[in-house]
Amino acid sequence: MGSTEHRLGEKHLAVCLALSKSAHWNQNEADWRLMLDIGYGWGISLDDGTLAASTLVLPYGNFAWVSMVLVLPEHRRQGYATRLLRVALAELENRRLTPILDATPAGHEVYVQEGFRDTWGFRRFQLKETIAALERPAEVRPLRASDWPQVLVLDARAFGASRERLLRALAARLPEAALIAERGGMLQGFLLGRDGREARQLGPLVARSTDAARALLAEALVRVSLPPLYIDVVDREPAITAWLESLGFEFQRPFTRMVHGAAAAPGEAGLVFCPAGPELG
Repeated sequence: MGSTEHRLGEKHLAVCLALSKSAHWNQNEADWRLMLDIGYGWGISLDDGTLAASTLVLPYGNFAWVSMVLVLPEHRRQGYATRLLRVALAELENRRLTPILDATPAGHEVYVQEGFRDTWGFRRFQLKETIAALERPAEVRPLRASDWPQVLVLDARAFGASRERLLRALAARLPEAALIAERGGMLQGFLLGRDGREARQLGPLVARSTDAARALLAEALVRVSLPPLYIDVVDREPAITAWLESLGFEFQRPFTRMVHGAAAAPGEAGLVFCPAGPELG
């Protein structure tokens, strides 16, 4: 059966969703719409209309997120992922944008072979059962419209570029998880979340301290405690990991943040406690 390489657009939403579903990834239609709105991508379709593979790029400032590098299980090991990844890398090189991605263990070796290098890692935890009552921290409250200027400044410092469109979209997707921590009128951190195909997910979480990050998660778990729920936690925070495990969260899989053609990933990693998700950054 023949195949055709093409750009992805809104007309491909249904087949894109089928592709991520085949990999048991958490993206729903709203995620695909958001990613295609922020960025763009390529697919490989078979003669019968089946989308066999995809790759997206989400430009952020002087770098771009490489996302949704997927191949249908029955069409793997035919070079589709590498083919589309190289198309994306050539496009980003032409635009002088540094490629960044979060790799699963299955994709890590492919990215190493294409010149990506490891920077830091995080792990996904899943909640399958309802949590017992938690103490609600006084310094955490819902995000207000007036908070956005401070949120965007802190996030750009942590992430390395503005991603306002993404953050505002997530705040609307799961408003009960849109929270900030403050002390003396100064922003200490913020948390957002979103609905997903298999589970709701908390993140990004950007904070100035571990205490602020834990306070934000505690309040979010009161507001968004109905399982299933995903949280991605950076490896440097074993205390938060241990706390989540004590609440019933279970380890699911690791991820590695990788960069191509640069010494390190952008932003201040020490401010990032939970990424938005491997597909979003």
